[in-house]
Amino acid sequence: MKMFDHHIHMTSRTTDDYQAMADAGIVAIIEPAFWVGQPRTHVGAFEDYFLSLVGWERFRAKQFGIHHFCTIGLNPKEDNNPDVAEGVMELLPIYLEKESCVGVGEIGFDDQTAAETSHFEAQMQLAIDFDLPVLIHTPHRDKKAGTERTIDLVKASGIAPGRVLIDHNNEETLPLTLDSGCWAGHSIYPNTKMDEARMATLVQQYGTERITINSAADWGVSDPLKVPKTVAAMRQAGISEADIETVVWHNPVRFFGQSGRLNLGREGERPRIDQSELWEGNSVLRGQEAVVEPAE
Repeated sequence: MKMFDHHIHMTSRTTDDYQAMADAGIVAIIEPAFWVGQPRTHVGAFEDYFLSLVGWERFRAKQFGIHHFCTIGLNPKEDNNPDVAEGVMELLPIYLEKESCVGVGEIGFDDQTAAETSHFEAQMQLAIDFDLPVLIHTPHRDKKAGTERTIDLVKASGIAPGRVLIDHNNEETLPLTLDSGCWAGHSIYPNTKMDEARMATLVQQYGTERITINSAADWGVSDPLKVPKTVAAMRQAGISEADIETVVWHNPVRFFGQSGRLNLGREGERPRIDQSELWEGNSVLRGQEAVVEPAE
């Protein structure tokens, strides 16, 4: 079964992770722009980061047979940094035009401040201007209130709710998100947010319409194989193969396909591996023999 992890921060992960993901059946990923673990002090640091998302990281994924796309945005953690926030907002239109950028995000709330609200509203307008879907982060603290506030701002923006994916849902927020008409993402984590068994129960309760899952794996305690592990849990719970495939493949393809840039080749086959290729003189190999699959 093909799988699509639509929210994973591969900048923080290793080549071993890429190989394990490919072996488990992950064919495509989306890497949302996010907070890298400590405050960035210069706008130029964001520009280099955005360049890596549309360049080196996309190349690195392809070396292991995985399609890599990204979403670009000012993340809520750094909305509150006046030294960089406005400069980053000025950069965004440049990167929202890139062919591998399939959405605006991840945007949303962290502490639910006035600055976060202002940048949320501005980035919703960018999504409308660039005709892109939106990936929204819901806060770790006071999640229900943050989700309700998110839905209010989505409605106020005038964007079609079907072009908005509200992520990091749980049992409390999922019905709110679905009732809003937005898509509902769920990040499967080792100890927090959502786990495999709980997710299987939610699919049994709510069905598959507008529901997606992801690993949101990053530099913290997380697991880039949570999508295939949740597939196993859904199978164990007796969920049909068709419904599982809808959640882990068809739904993210349908949602991010609204960008018009989700090029997955014929029927979503993985990209051909050619590890003899270089990116600006760099290789993922360190003296190892390159894997080169024959061209069709």
